[in-house]
Amino acid sequence: MILKSELNARNKITAIGALAVRVLRYSFGIINCRTEEIKKIDRKTRKMLTMYKMHHPKADIGRLYVKRKEGGRGLVQIGVAYKAEIITIAEYLNTNYKEGEFVNIVKSHESTQPNTNSIINTAAKITEELSQPNEKSDAKQDGIQHTKARLGESLNKKWKKKVMHRQYIRNVDRQLIGEEDTFLWLSRRDLKTETESEIVAAQGQALQTKYYATK
Repeated sequence: MILKSELNARNKITAIGALAVRVLRYSFGIINCRTEEIKKIDRKTRKMLTMYKMHHPKADIGRLYVKRKEGGRGLVQIGVAYKAEIITIAEYLNTNYKEGEFVNIVKSHESTQPNTNSIINTAAKITEELSQPNEKSDAKQDGIQHTKARLGESLNKKWKKKVMHRQYIRNVDRQLIGEEDTFLWLSRRDLKTETESEIVAAQGQALQTKYYATK
């Protein structure tokens, strides 16, 4: 429904995060979701974006999920949203166990669950995966804010490691120009979805031009 609307590119991304993703967020931690199921939702989302010309089929996938102020398109990745929600719930259970009997009931239930279904164990595993070997203690101290920052950093790193698509962001870094001004066009609300996806694909050298084919 959102993709069929007449909203511009940025507003469609915002609507997906505010309306569609929020429906899924309510189920995280209640329904046991497998990793493959989460990935399948992300794949289906990208497929729909491509069908509605909101994502060029050859453009970089990682850039879809990077924040707009950092050069991405700001789409919420379901896998990242799931991890952030699980960590938030686990931190709440660990810090608010004295507030009431309902929290204690949930914690008691958690202790009887197998490791694969336990929210607290899953959150600990996610935090450990995101932390550097020499930064485990910092991750425990900073809690959810540190982990959410790590999730964002991992998306940026994946984009910058791409052989072809990283060229654009590396050129921005080399020129020592203001990133805020460079990516300002992504924050504006006056571009159609087709226009924005085409520009992003061109910047990522994903469009087959005569010059590109020759060189």
